[in-house]
Amino acid sequence: MRKIFLLVFVLCTTGLFAQDKEIKKAIDVFFEGLNSKDVTKIQSVCDEGLKLQSVNQNDKGEVSLTTDEAAKFFAAIAAVPNAIKLEEKLLEYKIQYDGAMAHVWTPYEFYVDGKLSHKGVNSFQLFNDNGVWKIVYIIDTRKRA
Repeated sequence: MRKIFLLVFVLCTTGLFAQDKEIKKAIDVFFEGLNSKDVTKIQSVCDEGLKLQSVNQNDKGEVSLTTDEAAKFFAAIAAVPNAIKLEEKLLEYKIQYDGAMAHVWTPYEFYVDGKLSHKGVNSFQLFNDNGVWKIVYIIDTRKRA
């Protein structure tokens, strides 16, 4: 009986970790593209209807919500000069999913040319489109360093 229970437990947890791995991979590819300014790589893990929003906090503590069009976001990344190094460091992944929907929470630090620019949290919504996880929505917080 113990062997059967152990086998069922191992099979169930293996499936769970496989889902986590695939979801995390989509986020990792997004940031590999962002950090290398490779828009094609970013787009490879994004849904065509990608929506982007940011909650910004200024030095006075005032907050505002901005919405960006995906095309403008991609153009802005492509326009960053090669001499400027971007790096977003993800500090943790909290992954939740139910069937074909997933949510990933990632605290981060954003660096420009090695200097901390801002930090916050990313919240990703993903959809499993026939076995491929696609990012459909990103909202982040941004606090100046």
